[in-house]
Amino acid sequence: MSRVVHFEIHADDPQRAMAFYTKLVGWEFVKFGEMDYWLVITGDENEPGINGGLLPRHGAVAKKEQFMAFVCTIDVKDLDATLKQVKKAGGEVTLDKHPIPKIGWFAYAKDTEGNVFGLLQSDTSAK
Repeated sequence: MSRVVHFEIHADDPQRAMAFYTKLVGWEFVKFGEMDYWLVITGDENEPGINGGLLPRHGAVAKKEQFMAFVCTIDVKDLDATLKQVKKAGGEVTLDKHPIPKIGWFAYAKDTEGNVFGLLQSDTSAK
């Protein structure tokens, strides 16, 4: 069974969003490499819950393709096979497979209701 292992917040203004969540719930943000991406530390590792990420919003406003929600990411064993299954099940791949260096292979998809979710195949050799 695959579990949710990560969430993402897409923001028009990442600095403004970080300030909001820091003030609201005390989350910490740590820059991840050279990318426009920040890890979100939501609490003590010994407590239930998951950490996430924050990044600039993808998609054009005029086309209404922006991600307007938290995006949960699901851990999968084989991303290529899972992306084929997304299409077979009536979903849509919205961002093709790409590497996240030293983490794994990642893609976005939409379910049959238009909800965006992430898929991650762990692979520390990804470049």
